[in-house]
Amino acid sequence: MIIIEPEIFNVFPEIKCGFSTKTDPEALPPYYFNLSASVGDDPAAVMARKERFYNWFGITSSDVATQYQVHEDTITYVTKPGLSPSSDVLVTDVTGLGLVVSSADCLPVFIYDKKNHVIAGIHSGWKSSEKRIVRKALEFLQDKWNSHPDDLYIYFGPSISGEVYEVGPEVAQKFPSKYLIPKKEKFLLNIPLFNLDILTSFGIPDKNIQVSRLCSYSSKKLLHSYRRDGQVSGRAVGMILMKEKN
Repeated sequence: MIIIEPEIFNVFPEIKCGFSTKTDPEALPPYYFNLSASVGDDPAAVMARKERFYNWFGITSSDVATQYQVHEDTITYVTKPGLSPSSDVLVTDVTGLGLVVSSADCLPVFIYDKKNHVIAGIHSGWKSSEKRIVRKALEFLQDKWNSHPDDLYIYFGPSISGEVYEVGPEVAQKFPSKYLIPKKEKFLLNIPLFNLDILTSFGIPDKNIQVSRLCSYSSKKLLHSYRRDGQVSGRAVGMILMKEKN
């Protein structure tokens, strides 16, 4: 099991964040190290893999908050484990509670407010990005905890890059031309850059941001990709956990 761990949170011993990959000696095609129970994989095998992933953080499935992601802009404040229906943002100020974001091309975003000790996990595909879900999450933190941009540290996990993410004109017209490259009758859309500019406009310092350079579509040996492999394939999850400060 290989887990991608961002460096941006290394200065905070109370924060642990990681993103799963396909790679595992016991994981076989077409699912590999799959962490989704909704793609046709064996449920028992999926649960066993999830427990291994959670154990890497030092917790179990009984310490995890998940969400039924719907590609909208709903934000859910959680204080206990379990499934939150119809949500694409989970936020908590509770220690020991892991926040899970599922992804197989969409942009996973993880936030830590170092002053107020709040974490957030965001699922931002093109639909949620078009709704400015990341900005709405930042505004939620600001409204509830008076979070300041200088105190927010943010990680963009692996996602499909603007070099390969093809969309039709019906999607492209929803985004400024800065984030589009024409390609015959379609366009290449850069979702990470679109969301990065949202952070900048909100006042988040560059030094507080880490953007993964891994493309889910292009990293065939390492990462899952729905766009590349279709429905019968694996899904990744990312998680952020806040522990008690020593």
